Amino acid sequence: MTLLDRLGVTAPIVQAPMAGVATPELAAAVSNAGALGSIGVGATDAAGARAMIEALRARTDRPFNVNLFVHPAPRADPEREAAWLRTQGPLFAGFGAEPPAALRTIYRSFAEDDDMLRMLVDQAPPVVSLHFGLPDAGRLAALRSAGCLLLSTATSLPEAHAARAAGIDAVVAQGYEAGGHRGLFDPDGPDERLGTFPLTRRLVAAAGLPVIAAGGIMDGQGVRAALELGALAAQLGTAFVSCPESAADDAYRAALLGEAAEHTVMTRAISGRPARCLGNRFTAWGEAVGLRPPDYPRAYDAGKALHAAARARGDSGFGAQWAGQGAPLSRVLPAADLVRTLLEEAGLPPAAATAPATPMTARR
Repeated sequence: MTLLDRLGVTAPIVQAPMAGVATPELAAAVSNAGALGSIGVGATDAAGARAMIEALRARTDRPFNVNLFVHPAPRADPEREAAWLRTQGPLFAGFGAEPPAALRTIYRSFAEDDDMLRMLVDQAPPVVSLHFGLPDAGRLAALRSAGCLLLSTATSLPEAHAARAAGIDAVVAQGYEAGGHRGLFDPDGPDERLGTFPLTRRLVAAAGLPVIAAGGIMDGQGVRAALELGALAAQLGTAFVSCPESAADDAYRAALLGEAAEHTVMTRAISGRPARCLGNRFTAWGEAVGLRPPDYPRAYDAGKALHAAARARGDSGFGAQWAGQGAPLSRVLPAADLVRTLLEEAGLPPAAATAPATPMTARR
């Protein structure tokens, strides 16, 4: 019995848990269509995550995935952070604003967030996925005891081996094409930059775990290719950003459907960790300045403040418009219709979909 069989998921498709973009409405629509919907809670606290899970359960009684960030604790470096803020000063000034006086650690890593662990054990989501690394054995044991199936991102075979040793149930093979943050355990270490399909084949052959292929997959042909390489399922993120149920703003949606989609870049400038997004004024500035940003997520504190200042003046060129290299294939479809279309294009049978649950019928 495969992991999807254990969950009762009939479509080999996972909607990526894009923090800030993947809403409970999006995840529920995907799960109700027979695939695995996901939410990302790495950018909120335990109370915010609980609210998202409850909102999701009010809309579906199907399995879903909750994603967590497991990054190392950031190192405060006053000198480097001050230099970073000084360098961004002219950008802020251009919008009549000033950079933050100091940077904050705006997201807690699950590796040290006991409140988040207690909430997850209480809520017991069907699937918990981990990005940027693995927490300690005690946290994993607590999640397993609560009945959660565990996924972890792997960008290399050593990361997949670490996941297997930790008792993870399946790995998400994140290719270099993927949009959003690179899942490297060590962002300052070597990166082979393997593409999705070479990485998928390597992990299928040698990881000893089920593999979910992720990165640059936008249509059913890509889903079919991933399955033929031995993947259990394909994970798609950028493909779901244009769905009406996502939280993407109008500028993000327009960029995905325009010329900007042809040019994605990997940058640290926005958040402090490597991440792929649509090229814009922020990424161009990051390439030109050539300065090492502060640690993630402290650098993101400045990035979010700059985006807010620009947006207040009607400039969307400093937003984090995460997107993979398949972005030009974006299309506007409701999430359930997209799942059905992907299955048709892949030559797969329709999924066993269900109607949305009501708050009274949604299961705990």
